[in-house]
Amino acid sequence: MKTTTGSKTTFKTLTSLNVKDRLEKKGRFDYLSWAYAWAMVKDQYPDANRKVYESEATELNFFTDGRTGYVKVGVTIEGIEHIDYLPIMGHNNQSLSIDKITSFAVNKTIQRSTVKAIAMHGLGLSLWAGEDLVDISEAAPAVKQESKPTLKKTSDKWNDVVNYVKANNTKSLSSIVKTLETKYIIPTAIKKELGAYVN
Repeated sequence: MKTTTGSKTTFKTLTSLNVKDRLEKKGRFDYLSWAYAWAMVKDQYPDANRKVYESEATELNFFTDGRTGYVKVGVTIEGIEHIDYLPIMGHNNQSLSIDKITSFAVNKTIQRSTVKAIAMHGLGLSLWAGEDLVDISEAAPAVKQESKPTLKKTSDKWNDVVNYVKANNTKSLSSIVKTLETKYIIPTAIKKELGAYVN
C-alpha cells in the first residue's frame, strides 16, 4: 500500500503503473476494463472512492438535456476528486436519444466514465491521448464528417427526410436539423427548403 500525500505524488504513482498487461482489444484500439482500473487504484489507495452523481430533478443516475443523456462520475483519491462527464452512447459512438436510453446503456457508460475519472488521477491516462480525434474510451472508430452524405433534393433519401420533417413539424427547425445532421451534411439552402415543412 502506498502512503503518499498530495495530488502530484498520487499522479506520479498512478502514471508509473504498467497497465499494458491489463489492456483488452476492441476493434483497432486498446482499452482498460473498469474492474482492472479500480482494482489497481484500490491496491495503491484503499481509501479511494467513487461517486455516481444523480439528477436532483429526476433522481436518476444520469442527466438529460431533454434530447440526450450523460453521466457524471467522480473518483476521489487522497482527498482529491476528479469528475468525468460522459455522454450515453450507442455502439456507433453517437449519443442515444432520450427515448433510446436503457439501464444497460447507463450502467455501461458509468463504468467507462469511472475509468476516465481514474485516468485523470494518472492511471492509464495515455490511453485517452487524442480522444478528440478518436474516442478511445469506446474503442471504436469515430465517425468522420466526410463519411456522411450531403443531403440534396436529388438524394434518394429526400422523400424520407421530408416525411420525417412533416411528422415532426411541431418541433423547431433547428431541433429537426440537429437530428438530421447526425446522418447528413445539410447545406444552408436545404435547411431553408426544409423550413417550408415546419409550422
